[in-house]
Amino acid sequence: MVDHDRLFKELLTTFFLEFIELFFPKVRSYLEPDSLTFLDKEVFTDVTAGAKYETDVLAKIRFADSDSYFLIHLENQSYSQADFEKRMFRYFARLHEKFELPIYPIVVFSFDRPKEPQDSSYSVTFEDLEVLKFNYRVVQLNQLKWQDFTESSNVVASALMAKMSIKAEERPVVKVQCLRSLASLQLNPALTQLVSGFIDQYLPLDTAEEQIFQQQIDKIEADRRESVMKIVTSWMEKGLEQGREEGIQQGTEKVVLRLLQRKIGTLEKSVEEKVRALSIAQLENLSVAILDFNNKADLIAWLETKDNKASSN
Repeated sequence: MVDHDRLFKELLTTFFLEFIELFFPKVRSYLEPDSLTFLDKEVFTDVTAGAKYETDVLAKIRFADSDSYFLIHLENQSYSQADFEKRMFRYFARLHEKFELPIYPIVVFSFDRPKEPQDSSYSVTFEDLEVLKFNYRVVQLNQLKWQDFTESSNVVASALMAKMSIKAEERPVVKVQCLRSLASLQLNPALTQLVSGFIDQYLPLDTAEEQIFQQQIDKIEADRRESVMKIVTSWMEKGLEQGREEGIQQGTEKVVLRLLQRKIGTLEKSVEEKVRALSIAQLENLSVAILDFNNKADLIAWLETKDNKASSN
């Protein structure tokens, strides 16, 4: 199962200031970025429910031009939960009691459903008195249009587009747009891998979508296409490594066939049989050659070359 909390926590802690800048530019304007520190997670026990909860991200940061600090409490909620607003209030109350600092609470709703707008407050009221009105900020990804973020230069946008409101037929197009945006940022390899892995996790494509994906890559402007292909190549290499770890011929064949489908489309049965007949060493060589293929003719030519070498030995 996908560890959604871990994936989002890794993304949002690595690019915390970028996240704040993207969705809460006003907050970004009054904080001192060099003062940012992340606090250890806080564990709260709900005795009545018999449950234990942990805060996702808790950051301490100083107000700009001031010696005063405040906390930003950021929760990712990957599934719909009844009375979630009560839990947010309990977090707030206990954090405020412990740290005695102002707290800016934020929730990222990253689930696909429900699509209805989620609550952003918790209140306790009587007919004659409002005892409590607790508000928190909400980023509900399935309420956001990915089209609004395609030209953003913010790395968090390039990742989170993969979890926004996407029609089924738009999936390969959105994946290309995510990578196009990511490639333009020219991050170091480790950060690029982190973001591209997030994108690939949340936008897996079937065979038909892979073909559209490749067609869309071919339309990218030349200066970005090479960077995008480097990212796709890293996925191929990772897939091949997974195939090796299976330690069996079938696993390697499966990975290489998937790479071929991603690059040049569905194979005829006769061609697929030739690929399956290759040794593991030949399959590994093919996985490298795939990167230079433009169409099925290139694959067939490669296979014929292998056949010629085999017959001459």
